[in-house]
Amino acid sequence: MSTVNRTGTVSFGDASLNVWEDPVRRDTLQWQAWERQFKKDVFLRVAQQLRRLGWKTEVPAEMVEQYGRRFAEKHRYCRKGDLQGFLDISGRCIKFEMWQDVANGENPNGGRYDFGKEKRMPYLLWLEMERTRRRLRTYLCNIFFGYEFKDAKNDGRNENRGPGALTAMEWVEACWRTSWHFKGDTSAYKISDCNRKSADGKLIEHGQRVFFTDRKGRMNTGIAYYNINNMWWVVSGKYGVSNEASFSIYVDSPGDLRRKRNEDLRRKRLEGEMAKAVNAMDFKRAETLKQILFPQPEPLYLIWHKGHGVYHRPGACGYTSNPVEAGKFTWDELGRFRPKDGSLEDSLSRIIPLDEAEAAA
Repeated sequence: MSTVNRTGTVSFGDASLNVWEDPVRRDTLQWQAWERQFKKDVFLRVAQQLRRLGWKTEVPAEMVEQYGRRFAEKHRYCRKGDLQGFLDISGRCIKFEMWQDVANGENPNGGRYDFGKEKRMPYLLWLEMERTRRRLRTYLCNIFFGYEFKDAKNDGRNENRGPGALTAMEWVEACWRTSWHFKGDTSAYKISDCNRKSADGKLIEHGQRVFFTDRKGRMNTGIAYYNINNMWWVVSGKYGVSNEASFSIYVDSPGDLRRKRNEDLRRKRLEGEMAKAVNAMDFKRAETLKQILFPQPEPLYLIWHKGHGVYHRPGACGYTSNPVEAGKFTWDELGRFRPKDGSLEDSLSRIIPLDEAEAAA
């Protein structure tokens, strides 16, 4: 087997394999040429190896329709029996993630979005997942002269944090030590303004006190330290660390700090409770919840995704085949799903008035 002179690392994640290279970027033309060669040398070889291992791969049809063939060619849907996968290339990184939807699923959006994918897999599927990524790792480290395997156990992100272990700041510093880009030193790394822009339109400074909301919408404060792209570590307290996008961070106090910013969570919870009431034939409770959600008498709509053949859930987060559990939207709330020509249908979605969906059911 002839080798190719490329330098990079191969690592394992949660039921995934990751390939990372760190080339020098001199100008746009040089970078575009490098990306094309990276795709040809590595990405297409990984897709070829998957087919040799018995996987079926295909370019996502919906991406071709929405973004064009050139963009879609950077991705592959993969499947081998009940084991599913998604292969994609983005800049200097190639990722192949695997999951299953036959057992132990908790996320309504499917096993791909569950945490702890490996632990949820039936044993035989886990064996096939492990065999696949080990075969890919061996192939890549053999065919590319400068590739080496990086054990994720030595990554700072896998260190324990809490009493008796690392403090929050020690944990962040461990992440920097194993990072390929930012090492915690702003004198050696320039953070672009687009990655520093906060929710209130200001620029975040490395080591600055900021404000952010937790997953329940409670306002918190902490010290922001740069991570990657537009993501920032926010250290709050001795052991608390949160990974936040710049657009969800406030430089100045947004005011009324005791108020929970949980409008989206509230909406999803109420719509979920309304669906439960309808399924239980408790229509009086369902009507009460509908009055809370939609106090104004106005038409409501469902969003049907043509590619997946299912409805969008509340907040357009996830999918369901049950129209009762589908998200309900006013005309103004349809936003990007509303066809520009004023119709109720485009190439990807169909807007269905709620009364028509109820009549069909």
